[in-house]
Amino acid sequence: MAKKKRLTKNIYLQWYEDMLFWRKFEDKASALYIQQKIRGFLHLYNGQEAVLAGSVLAMEEGDKMITGYRNHVQPIALGVDPRRIMAELMGKETGTSKGKGGSMHMFSKEHHFYGGHGIVGGQIPLGAGLAFADKYKGNKNVTLTYMGDGAVRQGAFHETLNMAMLYKLPVVFIVENNGYAMGTSVARSANHTDIYKLGLGYEMPCDYFDGMDPAATYDAMHEAVERARKDNTPTLLEARTYRYKGHSMSDAQQYRTKDEVAEYQKVDPITIVLNVIKEKEYATKEEIEEIDNRVKARVKECVDFAENSDFPSDEAIYEDIYAQEDYPFLKIQ
Repeated sequence: MAKKKRLTKNIYLQWYEDMLFWRKFEDKASALYIQQKIRGFLHLYNGQEAVLAGSVLAMEEGDKMITGYRNHVQPIALGVDPRRIMAELMGKETGTSKGKGGSMHMFSKEHHFYGGHGIVGGQIPLGAGLAFADKYKGNKNVTLTYMGDGAVRQGAFHETLNMAMLYKLPVVFIVENNGYAMGTSVARSANHTDIYKLGLGYEMPCDYFDGMDPAATYDAMHEAVERARKDNTPTLLEARTYRYKGHSMSDAQQYRTKDEVAEYQKVDPITIVLNVIKEKEYATKEEIEEIDNRVKARVKECVDFAENSDFPSDEAIYEDIYAQEDYPFLKIQ
């Protein structure tokens, strides 16, 4: 098993800069959507950054990640150039999918990020499949499979948990329970509110953790990832988190009050990390301001890159459809 990392000054400073960048990146995407420079759907990650920050720290080289359509910052965390993510959001040819995938379909095989899936819960069996491939090949890699609380109502979720235990797959299932699925609370959609206990029906190790704290996330993720790596035993984890924005940009959020959002903003994951940095004197006021300015500059660089990139040509609609380039049944009129 990989030795558990000590949460050092450098880790906390990295968490702060990463999570702040992800937040500001999403804020800018929101503004660009209002300006109609980003079209279609847009699901923002604001408030859930600690789940990603703690998870990435628990990963080793070659480990994989797959998630739903709230998926802009995950590939950035795994090393994808954020300028290309912004370009993809704006439908530009310099995007990760040449502007053809958009907000809901980020992907990078090179960085072991396997989507970005628009079908609710569609990524769950795929995550188990990735883990099955690693076990079959004899790799010691683990697949982290994320979903929202609404996705656990899909039959594929239960089928996959059963198969993962039956085949003993190196996979960790993480439910990012932000409280409302698309707009219906867990309490109104099921007879239970402890989602992690669904793992008990399959005799799968299961637990929950504070998804607003990257340290708590890392503790839970490290244990689950190493269990999968050592014993090929899957785990179901419930990250209890909160989204500050609506389900998507078109969400009027009539299912919750402003006071409720304000209460959760008191436990903002970025503020939690910043408070540790200040309490332990990991950085001076000037050094924190330097990080803030660096983040602001990076976001601007991403937007400038996307703005100055071209849209795909009309002919590009016929490209990247089939693996066989001379596929005989596709004729350009």
